[in-house]
Amino acid sequence: METSIVNQKYQKEVVPTLKKEFGYTNSFQVPKLLKIVVNTSIKEALQDSKILTAVAEELSMITGQKSVITKARKSIANFKLRQGQAIGCCVTLRGQRMYEFLTRLIDIALPRVRDFKGVSAKGFDGNGNYTFGLTEFAVFPEANVDKVQKAKGMNITFVTSAKTDEEAKALLKHIGMPFRGNAQS
Repeated sequence: METSIVNQKYQKEVVPTLKKEFGYTNSFQVPKLLKIVVNTSIKEALQDSKILTAVAEELSMITGQKSVITKARKSIANFKLRQGQAIGCCVTLRGQRMYEFLTRLIDIALPRVRDFKGVSAKGFDGNGNYTFGLTEFAVFPEANVDKVQKAKGMNITFVTSAKTDEEAKALLKHIGMPFRGNAQS
């Protein structure tokens, strides 16, 4: 099994850099990327279930792994949503597929975003995990632009073993995540 470029970069460059930066004595203390969760929800799926099936197929093509249909946990009357109704889809990537997706995201998809100046550094949750959103699937070359009926966005969550947001940000930055110029953005 071939290791990806990002995984090799992590082993050879990121681990020594983070050991020096945070004063770790053991390479197992260095935070690592555990999984990437890609999810989307489509309000039009309430009226037409075929839209959700098409979006699930598209998400599967982008990530390289079969997506799971997610259902509403609660009923919300204002949104005409009932508990148990299919509303979105989700993919959890680990291991080799996670690194392949990360490579495509950083090298291909993000540079194709219009007026891209970097991802916001505000998406950290306080426990070392980072989430940001993309407004369109079309930035991925695997997405079939001809089939798209309506532009759909997605949320991408990076789950790390970091204890703090500073460690997680340093990890993602050294892997190649393009954060905006100033730290406050």
